[in-house]
Amino acid sequence: MGRMKAQAMRAGDRLAPMAGQARQVASSRLEDARHWAAPRLEEAAHRVEEEFAPRVSEMLTRAAKRVDPTPARTRRWPVAVLMTGIALGAMGYMFYRRNAQQWTDQMKDSAADASRWVSEKADRAADQASSVADEASKK
Repeated sequence: MGRMKAQAMRAGDRLAPMAGQARQVASSRLEDARHWAAPRLEEAAHRVEEEFAPRVSEMLTRAAKRVDPTPARTRRWPVAVLMTGIALGAMGYMFYRRNAQQWTDQMKDSAADASRWVSEKADRAADQASSVADEASKK
């Protein structure tokens, strides 16, 4: 047993420098691997964050909406306000058109009245002028 122990000690002494070298090489290679892997892992993390995570989030949101037992509340008042506004706008347009037509008819009547008034006034002025001319010729 002592001989085996001595042989193991001699073999250990012979292998110790090789084990130290192997440790240094392994350490160097491990550091190289870490330098190579770090940027790739970071890029993969960004891709997951920017591309994969939004898709998963959207899928989970849709699933949650499908599973949710409470009915979705719809807001009907914006539609009611919109319809009321459209109805008021249509009524306002109809009133505008009707008033515009009445105004046009009134202006036509006013223009006809004004031209009749002007022609009557012109006739009276002509009559007065002829009566003044007759008086002047008599004198």
